[in-house]
Amino acid sequence: MFDIKKYYENFEYPKGYYDLLELNLINFDFWFFFNEEFLDITTSGLRKRFPERKLVPFAKRGDNDDIACFEVGKGEKVFVIHDFANPGWEKRREYDNIWLWVKDAIEELVNNRLDESRMNSD
Repeated sequence: MFDIKKYYENFEYPKGYYDLLELNLINFDFWFFFNEEFLDITTSGLRKRFPERKLVPFAKRGDNDDIACFEVGKGEKVFVIHDFANPGWEKRREYDNIWLWVKDAIEELVNNRLDESRMNSD
């Protein structure tokens, strides 16, 4: 597992993050969890692009530049930010915890698959 302490010494991942890893729930069609290499690269990049925030990325949306992150000092909240946006314009969504983010990610996956199924049956 990537050692986030390299960047943020006092950050602790929420338990839900570890639960998802343990259950291997890391790919939700549009959303997928970063591997160690991309966590390091993305964390470093976010620090440069958004120096006023202490973002801890964990997942990326495959069809755009949205990234799901925790933020140091913000508890279990999940922030979906649009990477490469101008600072102050990056925020897309906010969730109270990772489980609410997962719920949306799975709902999006299900809706997408239902739409595909409908298109294929026509």
